[in-house]
Amino acid sequence: MMITGVVLLAALWLDLSNRGMVWDVLWNVTGETEPAAQLLGATQYAATYTRVAPQTAGNVEIQYLPENPFGVNTFLEQEVFPEKRERQLQMISDAGFGWIRQEFPWEDIEIHGRGDFMDRRNMDAVGEISAWDKYDNIVDLATQYDIDMIARLSNPPAWSQPPNWTRLGPPADIQDYVNFAATVAERYQGRIKYYQIWNEPNIYPEWGTGSVDPAGYADMLCRTYDAIKAVDPESVVLMAALAPTIELSGRDAYDFLYLQRLYDYGVSDCFDVLSAQAYGLFSGPTDRRMRTVLANFARPQWLRDIMINNGDAHKPIWISEAGWNPVPADPTGIADYDRFGVVNMEQAAEFVPLAYQRALSEWEWLGMISYWFFKRANDAEINQSWYYFRLVNPDFTPTPIYDSFATMIQSGEWQQWRDTETYSWERHARARVPIILGGAWAIALSVFVMVRGYVNRR
Repeated sequence: MMITGVVLLAALWLDLSNRGMVWDVLWNVTGETEPAAQLLGATQYAATYTRVAPQTAGNVEIQYLPENPFGVNTFLEQEVFPEKRERQLQMISDAGFGWIRQEFPWEDIEIHGRGDFMDRRNMDAVGEISAWDKYDNIVDLATQYDIDMIARLSNPPAWSQPPNWTRLGPPADIQDYVNFAATVAERYQGRIKYYQIWNEPNIYPEWGTGSVDPAGYADMLCRTYDAIKAVDPESVVLMAALAPTIELSGRDAYDFLYLQRLYDYGVSDCFDVLSAQAYGLFSGPTDRRMRTVLANFARPQWLRDIMINNGDAHKPIWISEAGWNPVPADPTGIADYDRFGVVNMEQAAEFVPLAYQRALSEWEWLGMISYWFFKRANDAEINQSWYYFRLVNPDFTPTPIYDSFATMIQSGEWQQWRDTETYSWERHARARVPIILGGAWAIALSVFVMVRGYVNRR
């Protein structure tokens, strides 16, 4: 018996070391690539079956499921020259993306005071100009390249803030934000359809230095929803994506509890699409460990469970930000080096199609995913770990992640990924697990026969 166990363990380690069939199965339940991490992850995955699983189906028709599910976050407003904005959108279009998530920073549009949409920050160089000019150009270019846009409305101006304000915190008077959002919707009616109200209100610094306030965000969301719909009834309003966290410190709030509090405050009638973040962080896109304290690519399933329990099964989830961070191997001079996980560039590129295939084949309620992010205007933040998520460098040199997106989208295979019977993990497992078990049985039987023959000869 002991000999059989030793032989089986040797066979297992040989398989894991050479990325064989057992490795493949463990990779597909843990998202881990190293054998030791896979074995630990396998025990955690097995524990999943001792807990109540999130309910995600709902058995209803899901609204707002775009034909093209590929999006990317952009910072087009940072580009000084219009030709650079156009070059970004041309590359985004060439790769096959259908969406951009573009911030319309309130502080960059209604700059100097309530109702003042002129920019006087560079009087000596350019004089007084319309703060709208840059954003009109961005909207024109998105239309030109047939790219749908999610306008993220956030970042309040200094004049709107209470004393001792922080740059990202909510305004002293929520109505100022509501008026700004309505003004944007009115200006771009018929050209921008999708609006996202704020970003990550459950954490510092996005909700300022004070305590997070689900009642305050619920008020902001509902009033802004009504204002935008009054201007443009065809618009689609997205709730802010909540940051994945288990903190309960006061200035940060556990995302699941925060979402339930929002429902308790009556937000169900105040959004059309629920947004989520789906960073892989410390494991790959195939991580199926369902633990409420684990931040992984699978985490949005818990948000879906909360939606169903609150009567919103018909609404989709759209991923606002997702990705894996290929920071350099040398951490010298990089702040928060491993805060967002560490992968190499080849892994980050490999994870792209795996993430989209899993999401589209397993999550019928998932509308689209906006990858984080396309590019920054310059490399001033090269000492920040999050800088390395980029698909394209500031000089427009594409990374392998960009090339991976282009290959995946242009292949057209993704159009079949919503065929769950063909592409789901369950089908993959049904093909692999019996072979593995059969192989283990064959090894055990062979060892038994050899040992018995040896004993009989003696």
